[in-house]
Amino acid sequence: MRNGILSKEDYEEPCCPLAPPKKVTAIPTSRVIEKLDEYLHKNDYVSAERHLRYWLSEAEAGADMRGKLTVLNEQIGIYRKTGKEKECLAAIKSALELAAQINLENTVTMGTTLVNAATGYKAFDRASQALPLYQRARVIYEENLQQFDPRLGGLYNNMALTLMALGNFEDAKELFEKALDIMSHKEHGETDMAITYCNLADLACAKYGIEEGEKIITACLENAERLLKTESLPHDGYYAFVCEKCAPTFGYYGFFMAEKEFSELSREIYERA
Repeated sequence: MRNGILSKEDYEEPCCPLAPPKKVTAIPTSRVIEKLDEYLHKNDYVSAERHLRYWLSEAEAGADMRGKLTVLNEQIGIYRKTGKEKECLAAIKSALELAAQINLENTVTMGTTLVNAATGYKAFDRASQALPLYQRARVIYEENLQQFDPRLGGLYNNMALTLMALGNFEDAKELFEKALDIMSHKEHGETDMAITYCNLADLACAKYGIEEGEKIITACLENAERLLKTESLPHDGYYAFVCEKCAPTFGYYGFFMAEKEFSELSREIYERA
């Protein structure tokens, strides 16, 4: 699954009915994403950013609004991961405006753009701005996607984090559990389930405190550790990213051996890439 790639039925190039349509020169989105993945598997965010800036300019030059939205969606994710708030917010603004301009309302592509934008807002402590976007995306996804579509799992997990930040612990817990159920039906879904169990540990800490929530926290982290050690999981770039993401949570709650193990494993995978 790639965020933001438009299907043909989602899009028609707008033009003035009295003027000839401007010729569109489409960028090769599949190749753009493949090359982006190569950079991300090496943890090379500098090259990833440069790559996306180049193809954004190419999409604009060729009047390829489909390609432009794809690149903007990817930029939101890259800038979120690298902590570049100004650039991320600019990409969010452009993506939302473009999606509205090319009339994607109530399409899965609009839902994906909303999820990406909301996740970007949440990363920079803008949970109150993120929640309405997640709510819109939820309506679209639940109307258009199958019950166990992984995109629903991603939405529920990220929306739950936003609810948790806003102090709505009960609704957050319900969405985390929905995400776990969906990811349990996905091939190699153990990695995403591990992330959600780490999030549930943080939820217990936020709701009860470390001491009172100790049993819940411990059970969640034991589940996360077990899932990350699933033998059938491919040790690829995404697995390295998840290990890197979960390691600090293990350390925060005193699972120092797990923190060390997954940090080292993540580094080894990136070095081999």
